[in-house]
Amino acid sequence: MMDKDDFGPITRNRRRATITSAKSETVKLRNGAIAAASDLRRGPKARESLTKNLQLNEDSTRKCDRYDKMSCHKLQESMLSSASSFKNYRGILNWCVVMLVLSNARLFLENLLRYGILVDPIQVVSLFLKDPYSWPAACLVIVSNVFILVALYTERRLAMGSISEKVGLLIYIFNLTIILCFPMVVVLKLPSITPVGGAFALGVYTILFLKLYSYKDVNRWCRERTQAKARSLSRSLSCNYEIHIYYMYYFVFAPTLCYELNFPRSESIRMGFLLRRLFEMTYFISNVLSVVFQWMVPVIRSSMKPLQEMDYSRMTERLLRLAVPNHLIWLIFFYWFFHSSMNFVAELLRFGDREFYHDWWNSETITYFWQNWNIPVHKWCLRHFYKPLLRRGAGKLLSQSAVFFFSAFFHEYLVSVPLRMFRLWAFMGMMAQLPLAWFVARFLRGNYGNAAVWLSLIIGQPIAVLMYVHDYYVTHCEDDPTIAEAL
Repeated sequence: MMDKDDFGPITRNRRRATITSAKSETVKLRNGAIAAASDLRRGPKARESLTKNLQLNEDSTRKCDRYDKMSCHKLQESMLSSASSFKNYRGILNWCVVMLVLSNARLFLENLLRYGILVDPIQVVSLFLKDPYSWPAACLVIVSNVFILVALYTERRLAMGSISEKVGLLIYIFNLTIILCFPMVVVLKLPSITPVGGAFALGVYTILFLKLYSYKDVNRWCRERTQAKARSLSRSLSCNYEIHIYYMYYFVFAPTLCYELNFPRSESIRMGFLLRRLFEMTYFISNVLSVVFQWMVPVIRSSMKPLQEMDYSRMTERLLRLAVPNHLIWLIFFYWFFHSSMNFVAELLRFGDREFYHDWWNSETITYFWQNWNIPVHKWCLRHFYKPLLRRGAGKLLSQSAVFFFSAFFHEYLVSVPLRMFRLWAFMGMMAQLPLAWFVARFLRGNYGNAAVWLSLIIGQPIAVLMYVHDYYVTHCEDDPTIAEAL
């Protein structure tokens, strides 16, 4: 037998001979065709010779084309390889959706068989009202109009020159401070306000605080430019403004936190679009309530004993069980609020800027997620907090840390005050985003970074939920035998 290395020279010689013969045949055919073309004028024999040469040339071309069609190999990568240019994974996405639906359907059926139907309309109403004839949270929201009118009156006095800028600033500071403190005191001192009702009222006052702060800044910038006699200004800072109650309340109800003197407006209200958003709002909020009562409440109740006994293995199991419904509620709430509700309000007011979120689901860093999942808050922080700090000489790291601290304060404000206890779990969870953002940006890239972002959302929130529920039970319900027995 021959050694495998002996085939090398023979193979190369054969290839060379094949290529040389193919080239010579091609040259012969071409030379023959040229010679026949030159002898075309010599008579019928020359024409026959030309026809034969052309036919031979066509036959040779057909053979080469046939060989090329029979070839089944070419240089290419596997589709699932990172070097492949293939990007269409719609079928895999559909498969994931089908598997998700089937797995959740099994969990839903298991939940029904174990607990029965737990959704009760009376319990839903009791989340907002303790007494159907007493609406303290709604009354608290109505009182917020006082602070809106104070800001409007102050701005009119400033525009007319009746008060100085320093006096106006003091009035704004007092007004904005009361906006945060007044509802907090009412919620803490008035036991008839439920935690959900208190959270709703505090959310309204927080939004109003951010809006009126932006209202103050933009009007001050406009006055400064007017005093500088600037003639050419951008639309958002145009000084041809009118302090009118109509424009004030349009801004209060508009789905934005950043004030402008002239908002982009759509041409008309699309009734079909409006009705679709209204249907989505009704459908998804009912889904959220169903998941809370039917899925989350039983898991939370079963988690109290492991938390009291500090059984870490069972605590971890309850945490993972809670992660799925909690994350599902978060996703539904995101779509309900940032897409359905805000588009509904924007369409009703003909508000033109509908950029309420970006592609946060593709986030490869924690920073990118926080910059893109809530665009109204991000625009406000960038315009009224981050850039002013940079202009005052603060570094980027310090400014980013200050923004996270600001956000952490309001997260804790919206959770601890309605629950009437201060545990700082939400505050610490937000501040923990800083080292996590550094770690993900430094050591993780691409899909690994995106997976880290999703993992922080899926696992991080249930941890805070369990901590607050446990502390709320220990603080308010441990001495109540009926509640303790139910849990």
